Amino acid sequence: MRKTNKDMKYRFLYGLMLVAALSFVACSDGDVPAPKPVEPQISAPYIEGELLVKFTPEVADMISSVEQTRGAVTRSGAPALDEVLSTIKSYSLERVFPVDERTEERTRREGLHQWYVVRFGADFKAEQVAEQLSTLGEVQSVDFNRTIKRAYNRTATPLSIERLTAMEQRAQRGTTRAGEGEAVMNDPLLSMQWHLVNNGDMFCKDGAVKSVRDADVQCAEAWKRSAGDEQVVVAVLDEGIFVEHPDLKDNIWINEGEVWHSHEDNDGNGYTGDIYGYNFVKNTGVITWNNAFDSGHGSHVAGVISAVNNNGIGISSVAGGDGSRGGVKIMVCQIFSGNTGSSALAVARAIKYAADNGAVVLQCSWGYVSGAANVYDWGEQGFASQEEWESGAPLEKNSLDYFTHNAGSPNGPIEGGVAIFAGGNESAPAASYPGAYPDFVAVAATAGDFTPAVYSNYGPGTTISAPGGDQDYYFEYADEDHWVGEVGCILSTLPKHVSPSGYGYMEGTSMACPHVSGVAALGLSYAAQLRRHFKAQDFIALMYETATPIDQYMTGIKQYKRYVADLLDSAPMQSLDMKDFKGGMGHGQINAYALLKAVEGAGAEMTFPNLYVAVGGQTTVSPSMYMEGSSFTVSVSDSSVATAEVVDGMVVVKGLKAGQTAATITGSRTDKFVITVRKNANGNGWL
Repeated sequence: MRKTNKDMKYRFLYGLMLVAALSFVACSDGDVPAPKPVEPQISAPYIEGELLVKFTPEVADMISSVEQTRGAVTRSGAPALDEVLSTIKSYSLERVFPVDERTEERTRREGLHQWYVVRFGADFKAEQVAEQLSTLGEVQSVDFNRTIKRAYNRTATPLSIERLTAMEQRAQRGTTRAGEGEAVMNDPLLSMQWHLVNNGDMFCKDGAVKSVRDADVQCAEAWKRSAGDEQVVVAVLDEGIFVEHPDLKDNIWINEGEVWHSHEDNDGNGYTGDIYGYNFVKNTGVITWNNAFDSGHGSHVAGVISAVNNNGIGISSVAGGDGSRGGVKIMVCQIFSGNTGSSALAVARAIKYAADNGAVVLQCSWGYVSGAANVYDWGEQGFASQEEWESGAPLEKNSLDYFTHNAGSPNGPIEGGVAIFAGGNESAPAASYPGAYPDFVAVAATAGDFTPAVYSNYGPGTTISAPGGDQDYYFEYADEDHWVGEVGCILSTLPKHVSPSGYGYMEGTSMACPHVSGVAALGLSYAAQLRRHFKAQDFIALMYETATPIDQYMTGIKQYKRYVADLLDSAPMQSLDMKDFKGGMGHGQINAYALLKAVEGAGAEMTFPNLYVAVGGQTTVSPSMYMEGSSFTVSVSDSSVATAEVVDGMVVVKGLKAGQTAATITGSRTDKFVITVRKNANGNGWL
């Protein structure tokens, strides 16, 4: 029997909300049929006293107009709906996603403005209210605000200060293990990061070889092309991140329009004080990471993606830069804090926030229990099909669609967003949702010889693999010098209250997931440097096409993988039949070097974008993002509409009157573009 208690992934511990098939009313040609919700059925914890309700566009607009004149409201203006709200003693209607004028147009296009939190009196149960609301034509969908809990009970294994000091001293003496002729960073702990650079010599003992050269994510060769670029932002939905960690702080995203600890929404995005991101658990811009019950998981994930490279301290990371160029930026989207559970509402807001504030990769080391999980071991099964997930988590689906459709830019390295999920740790023959949904990436975990980690989910829904650690497989290496929870696991950054050295080990598909997120960000960094542009789904396809095939490692002498679960409990030897995993680990193991090589000849060449500016406003664009050249010239056809000039290498456009004009910019080539001046655009050119 496969082990079941190595769950280093965050899982949503709530059951399925099964919404029956939506019925449609008769409509004339050109009308959009309004879905008719029915009473949702649930069997899992949720927050009482509130529901997440998607109203029809007309009702949503009515509520919005009342909000603008009176602030928080209790009534909608629709008689039938208000009768129900009065009956249940509703005391507030709050839009799920706050208004951000920069993105309101697309928010409405995706229907996210229709979602409201309906709060009501304690005399009524949420299920009762859901039943009443579901009968109304003014309501399109009802979702419970499910409570979300972290289900793992294993803490990180700290790297001792003594061992950290010894590694740093070895690095200073030049005796740290490095590859032959490889472009290896000078970070002293890189020699212990087999998942980044695996020379095939780490796990060999008494004739047993459990290490294969290049059974990593192929960073060493990839770094010769790019080590990351600060234009690329990865949103980490997890615990809070230790933003002052010396190996992280320079690669933490900063919202330049905000003020630290401000009580004002200085940039107008609907969130106050969100300087590094936002704490969606506590509804504050203050990110937390040092609660006694925090595991350090968010900081660990962030370190895998973008700890600062080549700074002579600590670890290396997939896309943390190389010293001369900064690494990809980590946006903190905190959905867990201490022992406080999160909610469906917090997660949905975090996803949309990421898209609206510049993230192009969504790092999600959480998910549901697999629909194929052993109920005896896990006590439940999650969504078993795409249809179940779509109907059971409508707000989550709507917000993720928003991210995949609207993150990025038609003028940047990627248009659309890449959502990457941990595939699950239940040893189940199917990936968990949401990752198993076709539009997203679901990651399985491997050991240092390309074999599946003994806890990893696999099979349908799994799209790619990456190193996740496998301490039970390396059972014979656990001794007085190598602690259980260290050998064969993933080394990364941790908060000081978890590990005084600031570093330590974890394992799970939640550790495999940030390797894929990091490689995706690295590929987009290289695309930005080459001025190549991709559609999100085309870029995901390129990640799959360039993955390293690993099925050949599941035959012959490797057909049976032997391991010892729970070393501390002296558990008996167990084994996995590798035939079960052939064809089930996705397209293979993520390969950064192959991806970057493929980026060179794929996608489309970036061109200078069309610009939008307000009357009396201005917008500034860097032409070097779109073409080479040491100097640039720009001209405008109709200077009564707008003016444009190059100032310190930047194109500055000023709007004079409403209208459009053609324009031309010349650097290494000449691009034509259009300037549109509108009264309802702000100074940044947003509509």
